[in-house]
Amino acid sequence: MSQFESGSGQFDSVDEVVDALGEQGYIADARLATTVFLVNRLDKPLLIEGPAGVGKTELAKALAKATGRRLLRLQCYEGQDETKALYEWDYGKQLLYTQILREKIGQVVADSPTLEDAVDRIGAQESVFFSERFLASRPLLEAIRSDEPVVLLIDEVDRADEALEAVLLETLAEYQVSVPEVGTFTTTTPPYVVLTSNNTRDLSAALKRRCLHLFLDYPTAERELEIVRSKKTGLPDALAEQLVGVVRGLRELELRKSPSISETIDWARTLAVLGVEELNATVLSDTVSVVVKYDKDVRKAIGALPKLVDPNATVPEKDHGHGHGHGHGHDEEQPKKPARADETEDEVDGRAIRAAKDTPGRFGNTYGSNPLGGDTGASPSKPPKVPADRGKSSFGAGLGRKRAL
Repeated sequence: MSQFESGSGQFDSVDEVVDALGEQGYIADARLATTVFLVNRLDKPLLIEGPAGVGKTELAKALAKATGRRLLRLQCYEGQDETKALYEWDYGKQLLYTQILREKIGQVVADSPTLEDAVDRIGAQESVFFSERFLASRPLLEAIRSDEPVVLLIDEVDRADEALEAVLLETLAEYQVSVPEVGTFTTTTPPYVVLTSNNTRDLSAALKRRCLHLFLDYPTAERELEIVRSKKTGLPDALAEQLVGVVRGLRELELRKSPSISETIDWARTLAVLGVEELNATVLSDTVSVVVKYDKDVRKAIGALPKLVDPNATVPEKDHGHGHGHGHGHDEEQPKKPARADETEDEVDGRAIRAAKDTPGRFGNTYGSNPLGGDTGASPSKPPKVPADRGKSSFGAGLGRKRAL
């Protein structure tokens, strides 16, 4: 059995880290391998920050496989309670034991002279129900209590609340967890702790101070091509190299979410399954949703693909007017519309005709028109004045009848 098969060995050099991770399908550069080597030798947690999809989580998985350690994963999320990270009391089990031991509890308090004495006797036994027997370990406590070495992955710690960060401080600094009802658990074999962050918020200085730090960005074209080849996607090397160049071009666009390395691998597998022998804008546009996941990003990517596939390609410009017929406030002279077959050169355009017809009274006896008729082109006469007493008799009679009632 090698030193890593038992999970307790150490790497002898940085090159050994590169080889060990490479055997697990993870291509590591010198900087990353050096950081992992220090984690192995110094027993310090590792905080990896960077954009989503660059291999932060995969590094923890590959490290666990390379060292023969069991992987424990704590997936963080907003509003997460520390009980989901540390431990919980198994209330169901406690209740079950209480029901089973009901008779025994009755015997304990059977000869109690007073109610106070009975409560004291039950209280003296309460530690029985708050012992390790009823303690449900969660990932942090499980990593500390484990008899075998483990790799503890605390994934997307930036999504958790700051309260959980405070809980992590004791675990990361001392490799111990305190349970008030039981005591303090201390590890015999420190776990490899890997924390990942997508930089959705800044982490506290206290947390960063306890960790080795590594910023993992998108890889170089050569390394990304090596990663795609190592996954045996089935895509020919020449097309894989061209595809990596296209993906890197998409990342330079202002997209809501840039394509990740894993999505590049998925795109390569998709093209291989389709039997693509040549990359062109059409086939890439049909499959671009594999790497671009938002509608606005998809439209932007489709517009850029012809140039990314062939830098010398000519992309026709779209009509700025959108065909809606409305102006955009530009000073340039708008092009004239083509004349109809029955339209002459001297004919006035439709807007002028509509403006000429826009005269008061053109709709007859309506609001704003001349109620007495006459020339529609003339100014409308004033409406007749209504005497103040008109309708007086009817309204007055109505009111009078109402008062009479």
